[in-house]
Amino acid sequence: MNYKDFIADVKDFPIEGILFRDITPLMSNGEAFRSACSELKEFAKEVGAEVIVGPESRGFIFGCPIAYDLGIGFIPIRKPNKLPRETISVSYALEYGKNTLCMHKDAIKPGQKVLIIDDLLATGGTVKATIDLVESLGGKVVGLGFLIELVDLKGRELLKDYKMKTLIKY
Repeated sequence: MNYKDFIADVKDFPIEGILFRDITPLMSNGEAFRSACSELKEFAKEVGAEVIVGPESRGFIFGCPIAYDLGIGFIPIRKPNKLPRETISVSYALEYGKNTLCMHKDAIKPGQKVLIIDDLLATGGTVKATIDLVESLGGKVVGLGFLIELVDLKGRELLKDYKMKTLIKY
């Protein structure tokens, strides 16, 4: 399936100069959404994932159905003050700002095999921060899965030590 047929380009969003790749048309098409999740699910099986971790919020959209289909857990990575129990956090730079991510302190067991799923790989900052959270708790990141990779932003270079699967490259 050509997933690019289901991605809308939005100029100057969220700020001027950014070309936003809108995944909502793909999500609203049952066949395309199911196919994308199925491909990422096969990658999860290939790397032996024991749990899926997804950054807020689009990582939830793809990570949850994959975890559900595999019968494994899903761990949300959230912005500050969104998780109710004790958390760990990391701050990092985005391609157009700064952010902080948090995870429950007891979310990952030492040695647990983790697949990180998100919608988009750009500079790699969000995923690297997520990796740092997982690894600080002793988790083993066995792979990174994305719907879209923005190749010119070179996020893959930052994450070169990890097995990766992307479904669309721009």
